Amino acid sequence: MDKLPVSFDFETTQILKRLITAHRELALLNGICDSIPNQAVLVHTLALQEAKESSEIENIITTHADIYTAIANPEFPEIKPATKEVLHYVDAIMRGYHIYSQRGILSLSCIEEIQSAIECNNAGLRKLPGTALVNDRTNEVVYEPPMPNEIPELMDNFLLYFNDDAAWTADPLVKMAILHYQFESIHPFYDGNGRTGRILNILYLLHEGLLNYPVLYLSRYININKGLYYKYLQSVRDSGSAEHWEEYVLFMLEGVIRTSRLTSEIVTSLRNMMVEYKHRIREAHPSFYSQDLINVLFSYPYTRIGILRERLGISYLTARKYLDILTEDALLEKVRIGRDSYYVNVSMMRILTDSDTDSLRVDR
Repeated sequence: MDKLPVSFDFETTQILKRLITAHRELALLNGICDSIPNQAVLVHTLALQEAKESSEIENIITTHADIYTAIANPEFPEIKPATKEVLHYVDAIMRGYHIYSQRGILSLSCIEEIQSAIECNNAGLRKLPGTALVNDRTNEVVYEPPMPNEIPELMDNFLLYFNDDAAWTADPLVKMAILHYQFESIHPFYDGNGRTGRILNILYLLHEGLLNYPVLYLSRYININKGLYYKYLQSVRDSGSAEHWEEYVLFMLEGVIRTSRLTSEIVTSLRNMMVEYKHRIREAHPSFYSQDLINVLFSYPYTRIGILRERLGISYLTARKYLDILTEDALLEKVRIGRDSYYVNVSMMRILTDSDTDSLRVDR
């Protein structure tokens, strides 16, 4: 396969028009995120959303309830394998974010650590020939990625164009789309390439300063439009024509636009809900209101007495009393799962599960 840079001129009328909208929506999202009192809660919540959606692309299916139950109770004996894989993916997102934040550049070791966290192995780059991407329905080979001996040089080239803004002059969002295509086509690992590549998208947006926090994830958009996504990737691989490059880049820019809008709606709803909880608890129960309490309720939508006890430094009985009072106030809902009781922030869960995903669907 060809190395970067791509020779096609991406400053077409259609691409330039979509870039204006995409940058505007990203800037709006960034501003909304800045208005959240505790960005750590936001980052964690949206990383979980991404992990769930990105895993679904690989046919790893779980539910919000299963994910948050497992987070609240890691010792729960019936955590499903798919849920464990999603939690591994969350770990990979946060590892990649922290490593990149500390170093300021993306390295091969960082990419390998992300992939290792996803797959829970240290297989590293592909070393054996014979890897091929196959159509799940027809078993037809649709793409044969580069041979293992080509991967190190291709990855060096990929990292150069990821890290060095002076290496090419294209718009950062166009670069993100091209880099995503390049990584998925190199297919450097035996497994986990898709999920690793989708994490690299968010790291690139941070690298370019387009976002201050890792909150924009394209996996839900890609999942809903999976057929188009693979079609456009493969069209570029097959022909590399200007028409197919433009089609693919426009698809990815549309994903940035629509996902930014949806994420802005989710973040705004979460911010408003946090403010509502804060005011209601502070007014009704000033004796035990605290910002730490609010943080727990929104970091652990399925919380337990032990979590509140540990986070607030209070006794077990006091923690249970607080949670029972909030349940009586209809701010939480108490549910029994197995032998354990959980206090569910139903309002937050509704925001996360009822968002308008139809707005992400592209009709083409």
